Amino acid sequence: MVVIHILLFMLIGLIIMASALGAAELRVGLIGLDTSHVTAFTSLLNDPAAQNHIAGARVVAAFKGGSQDMEASRTRLEGFTKELQEKWGVRICDSIEELCRQVDAVMLESVDGRPHLEQAKPVIAAHKPLFIDKPMAGMLRDAMEIFRLARVAGVPVFSSSSLRFAKSTQAVRQGSIGKVARAQTSSPCSLEAHHPDLFFYGVHGVESLFTVMGTGCGTVRRGKTADGKIEVTGTWAEGRSGIFRESKDYGGRAWGEKGEADVGAYEGYHVLLAAVVQFFQSGVVPVAPEETLEILAFMEAADESKRQGGAPVQIKEVMKKAGG
Repeated sequence: MVVIHILLFMLIGLIIMASALGAAELRVGLIGLDTSHVTAFTSLLNDPAAQNHIAGARVVAAFKGGSQDMEASRTRLEGFTKELQEKWGVRICDSIEELCRQVDAVMLESVDGRPHLEQAKPVIAAHKPLFIDKPMAGMLRDAMEIFRLARVAGVPVFSSSSLRFAKSTQAVRQGSIGKVARAQTSSPCSLEAHHPDLFFYGVHGVESLFTVMGTGCGTVRRGKTADGKIEVTGTWAEGRSGIFRESKDYGGRAWGEKGEADVGAYEGYHVLLAAVVQFFQSGVVPVAPEETLEILAFMEAADESKRQGGAPVQIKEVMKKAGG
């Protein structure tokens, strides 16, 4: 009986310790201060009075980064850096290695996807959980290498648009209308010369599309809408299909075995941050690497289809070409 009591006390102690660790505020570091996401995310995490505040993590340090050959980066870097320092007291580090010594987890925010692989390497080497904002990389091949390095090191990494976590989209993902036979999503799709066409902003609508359709896209065909906007059609097994359309708005519709539902809404950054903080606390990725890689392959296939005059392009061939 005494032994049982001792074991019970030990078990209770472990539960209390685990709860305390789970409740501890995580120190978060940012890489790349050239996007409005860094100030918006910091406000939501660091200000308890902020609307939709996410508790459990706090931004404490950052590495500036920046790409001088990209206007969206070059013209905004100093302004966002100044706000993080003066308004939030964020420490600016001279290197990513120094940043990693100051934090428990990292958010890679560089607006330019091209340096993401090199910026991710020291984070993975430091064994810090890593969230990578869109676009995950400048090309599919780099994203594959990031996931490979993370897998070898045993470091959890995930990437996602905030559109994935909208309530209506998640409800369909969880089966509210049964298996989805057809879906159409839309989002703005501004282009950036250094990235495949959909990587820079169309990724939001494509992320919503894959959230409800799931993996398994076989071929991709790119065309145009009646008013000249980008339209990309993916074909899945069993005759299932998904369409991404360029639009000024976020939205879409999904049709399933048990009905239809709106999808693809934008509900704010807090839905993404809630998932990121839970990921940092648990180490469990909310989006499988295979799904993220297929999203990137879909977008690269869309460019290849454009080069081929709208011909269908196989996802597996794009993956193979990238080294997968």
